[in-house]
Amino acid sequence: MISTDNLCMSCMREIGDARQCPYCGYYVDSAQIAPYLPVRTVIANRYLVGKLIDYNGEGATYIGWDINDKKPVNIREFFPDSIAIRTSTALTLKVMSGSEALFSECNQSFLELWTKLSRFKGLSALINVTNVVEDYGTSYAIYDHIEGGVTLREYLLSSKTGYVPWEKARQLLMPILSTLGTLHSAGIIHRGISPSTLIIGRDGKVRITGFGIWQSRSQRGEINSQLFPGYAAIEQYGFDGQQGPWTDIYAFGAVLYRTLIGSDPIDATERVTNDRLMVPGKFAEQLPAYVINGLINALQILPEDRTRTVEQLRAELSASPVAAASESVYTSPRKSQTSPITIPVINQPVTVAGNDDDDDEYDYEELRRSKAAKSRERKTTFKTVVICLTIGLIAFTILVLTVWRDDFGITWGSDNQDGTSISGEGDTVLVPNFIGRSRVDVTQDPQFTKDFNFEISLTYSDAQPKGYIIDQSIKHNTEVGKGTTIVLTVSEGKEQVEIPADIAGKSYQEAYRILTSLGFTVERKEKSYPGYYSPEEVISSTPAAGKKCDKGSKVILMVNTGPTEPPTQEPETSSFSPDYNPPLDDSPEMEDPGLDYTPDEDTINVNDNEENAE
Repeated sequence: MISTDNLCMSCMREIGDARQCPYCGYYVDSAQIAPYLPVRTVIANRYLVGKLIDYNGEGATYIGWDINDKKPVNIREFFPDSIAIRTSTALTLKVMSGSEALFSECNQSFLELWTKLSRFKGLSALINVTNVVEDYGTSYAIYDHIEGGVTLREYLLSSKTGYVPWEKARQLLMPILSTLGTLHSAGIIHRGISPSTLIIGRDGKVRITGFGIWQSRSQRGEINSQLFPGYAAIEQYGFDGQQGPWTDIYAFGAVLYRTLIGSDPIDATERVTNDRLMVPGKFAEQLPAYVINGLINALQILPEDRTRTVEQLRAELSASPVAAASESVYTSPRKSQTSPITIPVINQPVTVAGNDDDDDEYDYEELRRSKAAKSRERKTTFKTVVICLTIGLIAFTILVLTVWRDDFGITWGSDNQDGTSISGEGDTVLVPNFIGRSRVDVTQDPQFTKDFNFEISLTYSDAQPKGYIIDQSIKHNTEVGKGTTIVLTVSEGKEQVEIPADIAGKSYQEAYRILTSLGFTVERKEKSYPGYYSPEEVISSTPAAGKKCDKGSKVILMVNTGPTEPPTQEPETSSFSPDYNPPLDDSPEMEDPGLDYTPDEDTINVNDNEENAE
């Protein structure tokens, strides 16, 4: 018999009397981060709470142990930290004064979401939700723990290239799309699909995790939101009333882009004013035209221009005849294509203005009114460029023929499309301009790796996105020998700093000093909590303690202004002594009914927007 007293509270394996787990290294006397449930708390007389896995503005996720079924589980606790607190003397949540109605509304959303998810059984790409319970003044969802699982982001980062080919991506992600279609039919919109919320189990299957209530997936919601930059659609930043299946389609398109290209997409708020989302030339050459077409349609900024349903996107990504209802916005590149393809957005950039709350507002109505005029302007510009390129090509051809003739057949050196001048017989090359390009695009391109060796130097940068080149040790257009080593300085993105875990409980002045010394700006908010905290004591921070945030970003401190009174409530405790039986065998997994994706057929181009038909 295995006693739960001998279980590691981090991996739920039996470790006997050991003080440190030999499997995961967890120390048995490790304290839980406040204000979350202490380890070995029992929920609903059945679920033993283990180590905290993750937390956000909506709640917390713990690894746990099902005492009845004797197996590890994950426990999701509804704990909106902006409107509820947990003191050191009680486990029951305390709702802040004036927030009772909001807490009740969000708690009801939590119960409805997870109850709906618990009714789905046998979907291969969905976590298995086993129970929804209430305890300690809030609600909990219980679902199966994925042993040895890694996120899609971790999986991609561990690969040699940072990306996978289309055939592998299709095997990984198409079941996700099928499951999303089933969820949408039940009225469930995820709103948080990203490489961090997709888990790959030991069986090689990807499962959707990271579910959250809709109130936590909008930047202007009344509780702290969690959006994933690059994967959140523009409507989640304040486009009220326009979220739907197309919101998940944008996120799925962004995940597919990251999986195929190897870099995170640019955030939607940046694309509104300066769209630089590109498919590098080597990928445009290798990917099927219908896949790029599907990406283009899924990643449109405005919801009404975007692919609207999972069925439509699946048809586009499988080149199904269903997708042949309209023309394509993209044509297949020539085999010699090496230049990047900018994903064309149907909408045009608009000015972003700040309001009193420093939120962004987007003038969508003005955007739509300008589309027709901008479309005509683009067509005129396109024709002019084509004419100029044709004339230039003719002149270039004449020049090459003339030089060849005058030199009696000696081959004349030419610049290739990537800017590297290659001599016909020599061993020297010209260094291209790598600045502004993706690290993956440069260091994995055979055209560059055959001429140069690369070393990488990482540094933080506010100017370039993570993974893009800031500087190079040898300036472009410098003639060097083949095999020369070039040091590429690559951006790690904005520098991130972790909010100290012990910031709560300090005086406001001390917390202010610590945070400002770390580079944060601090905003003070006040509430009165007599009997629980000392005057001027920091109750909580937003973002929460332990989170990594951009250096220079704002941290909101909630400060107690009430008098000190001794608490009258006794601490809540719980105990258990369950028997242990071997874990139950997993039952065979069912496949998604009627949702198998269609194999590749002949390429079919799709476009359902008139202004791009030409």
